[in-house]
Amino acid sequence: METTPQCTNPTHSDSLDDSENGTLLPGLPDDLAQRCLSSLSPSLLFSVCHPWRRLLYFPSFPPFFSLYVLFSPLHGPTTTNPVPGGIDPQNSIEFFSFDPISSSWTPLPTPPQNPPLHLLHRHPSFLSRNLPIQSLTVSNHLVLIAATTHKLFPALSSPLVFHPESNSWFYGPQISTPRRWCVTGSAQGAVYMASGVGSHYQGDIARSMERWDLNKKRESWGWENKAPLKDGRFSREEVEAVGYRGKLCMVNVKGNAVKEGAVYDVELDKWEEMPQGMVAGWNGPAATMDEDVIYVIDEVKGRLSKYDGEKDCWEKVIELEQLKRAEQITAGRGKICAISAKGEKIIVVDVRDKPARFWEVAPPPGMEVVAVHVLPRMISRQH
Repeated sequence: METTPQCTNPTHSDSLDDSENGTLLPGLPDDLAQRCLSSLSPSLLFSVCHPWRRLLYFPSFPPFFSLYVLFSPLHGPTTTNPVPGGIDPQNSIEFFSFDPISSSWTPLPTPPQNPPLHLLHRHPSFLSRNLPIQSLTVSNHLVLIAATTHKLFPALSSPLVFHPESNSWFYGPQISTPRRWCVTGSAQGAVYMASGVGSHYQGDIARSMERWDLNKKRESWGWENKAPLKDGRFSREEVEAVGYRGKLCMVNVKGNAVKEGAVYDVELDKWEEMPQGMVAGWNGPAATMDEDVIYVIDEVKGRLSKYDGEKDCWEKVIELEQLKRAEQITAGRGKICAISAKGEKIIVVDVRDKPARFWEVAPPPGMEVVAVHVLPRMISRQH
């Protein structure tokens, strides 16, 4: 995100020129005016006048970044016919974007319905935990890669992808073995999926590793096998593989429990042991900033730290009560965005400031935050 979300919704008094055809800069053609205005901050452009505000959402104007969020309705998906047993086979996830300039939520276009989308977040058989819906970002795309249906089968046979700059959904290449509770991550423009469980546990699947390279032309897309894991210990729950300086770093258990770490070198197609200091301080959700710095939140202490690869240690950035029991984090544009306990809100920490400052983003009423990502804004908004 670009700024602290402080702007209010448009009002008549905000505008210096309410005409639909107002010029951007009097005396200059619009293309030249766009070049002049592109150096100004989005929040300033939004606050001056309606022509400048509309300019922010032009396809030709450099995009600012927004939050893209997966929500689960607190009372389940809307339905007029209750389902026997309390399990609704319909999709229980909704997709929204938060515009930090106007401080507003906008639903994403409806995903393709062929095949029907069934992503289950809660199930009566799992009272103490939610079912994971695994998503990531790669090359300015939002990718849903693994989830569970109401019958406890893998929900996605192909990755479901949203591209904000074209405002469209599409499916990626067929996954050889659809799965859930797997390792997912991205590095250097490619998506990686490892381990996991299909319709039932299989040892060869629990040790497998595959890559989908988005750098290739679409007609050449496909999943290719990579070096397998040494065992199936990463198939117990959803695992975040964090891209870091040409490698993918991951641990097999969340929180402060005893865990095993692993590092995959994407160039050498080789698995390595994780440095002792890295695994010792990996006590909660982690994310990478530009694949150069890893951040982690200690779930118990609410401490946000970053990894120092030279010293093999974690350096404290900030400690907040609001970050205790954080469920997932993402990093982008100098900010860490964390889902608070029970998905009640999103905590945004600007790590570029010294000391780091933070603010909160509330979800739409009746929604629980499941996952959060940072991507360019959509182009279809009209202001």
